[in-house]
Amino acid sequence: MKHSISRAFFTGALGIAACAANAQTSTPLNLPALFSDHMVLQQKTDAPVWGRGDASRTVCVVGSWNPADTASATVDDYGHWAVNLPTPSYGGPYSLEVFYRGLPADTLTVRDVMIGEVWLCSGQSNMEWSPANGIENYEQERAGASNPAIRFFSLAKTASETPQDNCIAKWEVCTPDVMSRRSAVAYMFGRNLNKKLDGVPVGLIVSAWGGTPAEVWVPEDSVNNNSDIAEAVIETRYPWWPVQSGVLYNSMIHPLAPYGIAGAIWYQGESNRDNPQSYRHLMSTLIRSWRKDFRKEFPFFIVQIAPFNYASSNNGPALVREAQQQVADKVPSVGLIPTIDIGNVNNIHPAKKSQVGERLANMALGRVYGRITDGFEAPRAIDAVPQKSALCIQFSNAGEGMSASSKEIKGLSVAGTDGVFHPAKGTLKNNVLTVKSSEVKSPVKVRYCFDDASEGTVFNSFGLPLLPFSLSVEP
Repeated sequence: MKHSISRAFFTGALGIAACAANAQTSTPLNLPALFSDHMVLQQKTDAPVWGRGDASRTVCVVGSWNPADTASATVDDYGHWAVNLPTPSYGGPYSLEVFYRGLPADTLTVRDVMIGEVWLCSGQSNMEWSPANGIENYEQERAGASNPAIRFFSLAKTASETPQDNCIAKWEVCTPDVMSRRSAVAYMFGRNLNKKLDGVPVGLIVSAWGGTPAEVWVPEDSVNNNSDIAEAVIETRYPWWPVQSGVLYNSMIHPLAPYGIAGAIWYQGESNRDNPQSYRHLMSTLIRSWRKDFRKEFPFFIVQIAPFNYASSNNGPALVREAQQQVADKVPSVGLIPTIDIGNVNNIHPAKKSQVGERLANMALGRVYGRITDGFEAPRAIDAVPQKSALCIQFSNAGEGMSASSKEIKGLSVAGTDGVFHPAKGTLKNNVLTVKSSEVKSPVKVRYCFDDASEGTVFNSFGLPLLPFSLSVEP
């Protein structure tokens, strides 16, 4: 792959002085695709920079934001080198210069480097698909998409049986044409972050492939060594996307680590609806393995899969949504973004990507950046209390109060000790949802939107929908 990196004379006198010695001929240095023109580096961190070169030589790396600060490392006997380069608060454009000690004339210069916030955006088609594939107000969004402070690094869809050190991609400055070809969810997320963080540059690393189950994004050994996951791995093969464990982790995640990132957003789960029993373990393992690779307990925000007429026989979509909430509840620094109100039951690719991006950005603004104090967490059912022939549901994250968008609250059902669910009616009063059915005299279980395609009609005061739930009365 040809990198957009040019050779230039290094002009930082202090950097040359720090690394001047032992000049001799050598083969060129090599940088992976991540380190190329228009890149975004994570601000206020020790940003990892790495590449390949001649064994035993010393490599020097200098950022133009601080020419006096030179990071250096010796190339090991496998031809690898890596340094940590301190980055300042956001700004740019800058340049990044890499050279062998004593050979400043053979400098690799990466130009138009921005310092800001970098997010990894991954998943299947609802993360991959571009605005041109269908979003609301597409033409209006496209017309306003010229923003040099937003940059994309979108990986080509390719699989590998072994871990790779490089990938096929390039950094792109956001223009209407670039925006129309790149991830709609990532763009909407990045646009909102850039605006609400007062113009901080945002780098969006998009690593997504439609149709893929989660296990392809997890290291193969982590799947095979966990019986709960391995026994439920999808075995049906397709010509359009890979299903073998680890093959996209190898080619579309491994080459990115340990690049400095602020966090990750994830929109996936539809393809695991036939094996939902392993999804909680699978996602917990994915998050743990990625954090290990990136050497950071970064925030990880999951978009819950939307309502759609799957015609499932195992209630798999509802169980995947439940597993997604369990991961958010049990794994530190994981957030959950609701879509139960903004899906399209007749289209697995709902067009309301701007709402998804805004909710993701608000989660980051609240949890990561401290710019907002509430209104970014979806309301949740936390308890079901028996009351005569009804169950009373209590909530968290209700804001100033819960309300229904329609006279009838849809998607409710209850069951008695026989476990058979019957449609139920609900009434909201004083932030308590009372649910009952004439078919069940003593309900002990209650569900809300716990099926393929029921759409949410209950919201908190911030307009966020109540997450789907299945609760049982405590014995």
